[in-house]
Amino acid sequence: MKRKKTLRSNKYLRVIKQIENIRKKNNVNWMNILRLAFKKSPKSAAKIMSKIYIDDDKITQLVRKLSN
Repeated sequence: MKRKKTLRSNKYLRVIKQIENIRKKNNVNWMNILRLAFKKSPKSAAKIMSKIYIDDDKITQLVRKLSN
């Protein structure tokens, strides 16, 4: 029983590592888009970033509810 649980846990950890590696690449892409946006249209980019920040804050608040 314990061996089966360990195998399942290792499977989850491998998947999590894969997600982590994909997110690393995606974060670089996201930052490149952000740089381009601020270079081409700083005011518009700032407005969009403000909206993203507000939504990120909402997500953070929801996560806090889950962790309590």
